[in-house]
Amino acid sequence: MADLKKAVQAHIDATNKRDWARFKETLANDVVYDEVGTGRLLKGSDAWTEAYQGWIEAFPDVQGKVSAVHIAGDTATVELTWDGTQNGPLPTPSGTIPASGKRQQTRASLVMTFDGDSIKEAHHYFDMVSLLTQIGAMPS
Repeated sequence: MADLKKAVQAHIDATNKRDWARFKETLANDVVYDEVGTGRLLKGSDAWTEAYQGWIEAFPDVQGKVSAVHIAGDTATVELTWDGTQNGPLPTPSGTIPASGKRQQTRASLVMTFDGDSIKEAHHYFDMVSLLTQIGAMPS
């Protein structure tokens, strides 16, 4: 049986280090990624990798910090905070938000189902209103 806490940390570490080859190794090829904060539903490891690379363009210094991991069977629920500065444009369905230079800290949860040590499904919940308010795209 896979050590899901280690698998979760490997996934977040790969994101933090921008090690996209390692990032993709943490995913099943046919992974389904549900980015609840934006409404995007992506299929496949390439699509999820490209989505995260887009976030990195907008927040080049962003780091995910895991505060808790809860395991139940083949599912890990991860509590984390994404902390970074919006130094790049952020594309949204309503248009692109120009770089603000403002730092944000957004709490999030990732609910991930694994097949061995590969993520086969993930639901990413984060507070989009808080993020947009912190970077000045919404009034506080």
